[in-house]
Amino acid sequence: MTVYLSQSALDLGALLASVQSPDRGGVACFLGTVRNHHGGREVLRLEYSAYAPMVEAECARIVAEAESRWQAAVALRHRIGRLEIGDAAVAVAAAAAHRDEAFIACRHVIEELKRRVPIWKREVYADGTVEWVGAGGEAGKRGSGEGNAPGEPLEVVARAYGAGDR
Repeated sequence: MTVYLSQSALDLGALLASVQSPDRGGVACFLGTVRNHHGGREVLRLEYSAYAPMVEAECARIVAEAESRWQAAVALRHRIGRLEIGDAAVAVAAAAAHRDEAFIACRHVIEELKRRVPIWKREVYADGTVEWVGAGGEAGKRGSGEGNAPGEPLEVVARAYGAGDR
C-alpha cells in the first residue's frame, strides 16, 4: 500500500525513481515549498495537519484517476507537521510515454489534491498571529484564471484536461 502523507522530509529523487521506466520518455514534477509570505504578510513557518485515513484514500483515488486517464505512472507525497521556510510541502512526479500526458497528469494530481483532500495548514506570521487555512482557501482560486500561464485562456486549460471528451 502506498503512503501519501509523510512526517519526514520529502525525497523527490525517490519519487522520480518510482515512476521512471524505459517506456516512459516524459517525466513532469511539481514541488511545492514553504514560502516566506502570504497575503502580504511575512510567514515564519507552517504546520500541516490532516485526517490521515481520508487523505490516504482520496490521494489513492486521485493517483488512480490520473494513471488510468493518461496512461501515466504517478507518485505523490505531502508533508504534515512543522515545516520551515523552503521546506518541501508537497511533491508530485508523473511519467508517461510522452511529455503532454506527463504534464497533464502531474497538473491534474496537484489541482485535485488542493481541491479534494482534507489537509490544513496553520500559518505562523512574523507579527505573532496564526491562521488556519483549509483546502477551500486554495480551491476557491480554481476557475479564476489564477495558475494559468500568463495570457492563457481557461478554455486552453480545459482542453488540456480533456474537458468534454469523456
